[in-house]
Amino acid sequence: MPEARNKKGISGSTLKLIAMLTMLIDHIGASPVHELMVTDPANFDGGRKRITFIVVLYYVMRCIGRLSFPIIIFLLTEGYMHTKNRWAYLARLFLFALVSEVPFDLAFNIKSSDYNAGKVLEFTYQNVYFTLVIGLLTIIFIDAFWKTSYDYYMRLSACIVAVGAGCALAWFLKSDYDAWGVFAIVTAYILRRYPVPLRMAGAPFVLTVMQLYEGSLPSEVFSFLNVWPAMYYNGKRGWNVKWAFYFFYPVHLLTLGLIKLLIL
Repeated sequence: MPEARNKKGISGSTLKLIAMLTMLIDHIGASPVHELMVTDPANFDGGRKRITFIVVLYYVMRCIGRLSFPIIIFLLTEGYMHTKNRWAYLARLFLFALVSEVPFDLAFNIKSSDYNAGKVLEFTYQNVYFTLVIGLLTIIFIDAFWKTSYDYYMRLSACIVAVGAGCALAWFLKSDYDAWGVFAIVTAYILRRYPVPLRMAGAPFVLTVMQLYEGSLPSEVFSFLNVWPAMYYNGKRGWNVKWAFYFFYPVHLLTLGLIKLLIL
């Protein structure tokens, strides 16, 4: 049984605002601040980064931004468990995946020379909404397989195949966080009946393992800070900011993309 939740505490809308703020900080660092950093030779010494203000600012902003995606995963699983129409929920995510792709490319993938040549779309790296779509589709199939009347091992095998297919699809499409992102979503869903802090810790654990596996600095450990607000989550929706949450992603990316192109 899910744990009892008090009326007081942090609502889902508050978690959404935290995710939006930390995402904005992360993307400011990853787009215009990153461009300012890499285009200034004073920030490098023989190819290695110097400890300058802009370099430190970049890393601080990216570390703060690690809090965003695990909160979004947590809210995705919450939305799945409470939605009246999971297919409409999936369709909304897919719609915003399509809407967000050009702003995402402008912010992170398109250079000024590409833009001047009329290029505003590319397919080497896709936005995080695609990861959310694939992750949600994967848990829909897991849920459906698990509720069948087949024996335990057949149901378990079908669920493993669904997870593998979802991870493979995210890897093939090169969506943000790719297969690891889908696996983090599945992990959060598997932990759905456990206390909220443990549910919130599932995705940071998977993403930290991802960075260790890839040999990069494990900045995802900062996302474990989400466990603290999760301790006060009351299970309530709070303010109705659903559409603001959906639109925030493409709108802020478009703004940052245009700013980046102006400073190049």
